[in-house]
Amino acid sequence: MKYAYGVTSALLLGGAAAALVTGNPAGAQVAQNDAREMAQVVPRAGAPASFAELTAQLQPAVVNISSRQRIRVQTQNPFAGTPFEGLFGNPGGQGGGGTREAQSLGSGFIISPDGYVVTNNHVITADGQGEVEAITVTMPDGTEYPAKLIGRDAASDLAVLKVSAPRQLPFVRFGDSSATRVGDWVIAIGNPFGLGGTVTSGIVSAVLRPTGAGAYDRYIQTDASINRGNSGGPLFDMKGNVIGINNAIFSPTGGSVGIGFAIPAEIASPIVAKLRAGETIERGYLGVQIQPLGDDLAASLGLPKNRGEFVQSVEPGQPAARAGIHAGDVVVKVDGKEVTPDQTLSFIVANKEPGSRIPVELIREGRRQTLTLTVGRRPSDEELAARNFGNDDAPDAEQFPATPKPPRSTR
Repeated sequence: MKYAYGVTSALLLGGAAAALVTGNPAGAQVAQNDAREMAQVVPRAGAPASFAELTAQLQPAVVNISSRQRIRVQTQNPFAGTPFEGLFGNPGGQGGGGTREAQSLGSGFIISPDGYVVTNNHVITADGQGEVEAITVTMPDGTEYPAKLIGRDAASDLAVLKVSAPRQLPFVRFGDSSATRVGDWVIAIGNPFGLGGTVTSGIVSAVLRPTGAGAYDRYIQTDASINRGNSGGPLFDMKGNVIGINNAIFSPTGGSVGIGFAIPAEIASPIVAKLRAGETIERGYLGVQIQPLGDDLAASLGLPKNRGEFVQSVEPGQPAARAGIHAGDVVVKVDGKEVTPDQTLSFIVANKEPGSRIPVELIREGRRQTLTLTVGRRPSDEELAARNFGNDDAPDAEQFPATPKPPRSTR
């Protein structure tokens, strides 16, 4: 039997939290994951005797998110391409297609007492294909609030919502995921399969794990059980900080097999802050098509294994071309950072501000040289598809192995 393995975006319909806040007798709000409080309930070293106290403190900030969308569908005309193509009109009046209503469930977490909520973009937009009509946020006690979409970013799969409540809400804070180590204990809170608040535990299996889902994906991998409906929910460390946002699993069936992925807080937090402020997310761009460096070529250039990326082609008029980068160059370092499988050229450049000037170290015909270029602004996916260099691959996109396939979003 053959199994089609893939990464499923965890339209994890549960909840997520970063640091809860509740009122004290004076009315002031304190983050639920306040370090002083956490020190009293979480052992500093060794396996915790129980996750109960930590869960009780964090769970009030994890919410259920449901959305209603309108999705455009295409209907096939059996007479397409023939003289009879236009005789039967356009079903749905939408240029050969109609629309249908779709609903999704997922998780999210409150990040401020005034009701800002973080979730995955695919939770509210049906994997980016839907037009949002209504979003509802349900608190752990069953209270429902209509939510307004403040901002979303498809590339990072993040979205920020806002609810208006008659009271201050419990909330959580982001932690420092860069300090996360393989083997650290974590807990995930969410709404798998619509069952309501569900807590699972595990350890960090890997950090900065690329999955092949895109040039900019770098996940925390965990064996904490993550299933459909957990998308958008939080992954907590033992201090109660949100170190990741659950959004995908690797599975042959769509169910949890102990390989889940979360967007690291160090990537998510700056994007969430910009979305919350109403800013547009801009990413750096060079205008090159690249692929990992093969072992034989690396050896011939005297490079260590898994170092550098090969430039297949350069887009005319774009930053790389203007700086003098050529097809056949091997880029080994960008802005002082070595290019590796965990830190690819695309990933490094995407996190640079458009307009910034950075050095790029490369090998050309066996000789090292350094060029300085001005980072451009990454076009939209639609624009990239239109430019596709004459093939199916977009510029600044890596060529990943066919196996394993990218993780599936968990819905």
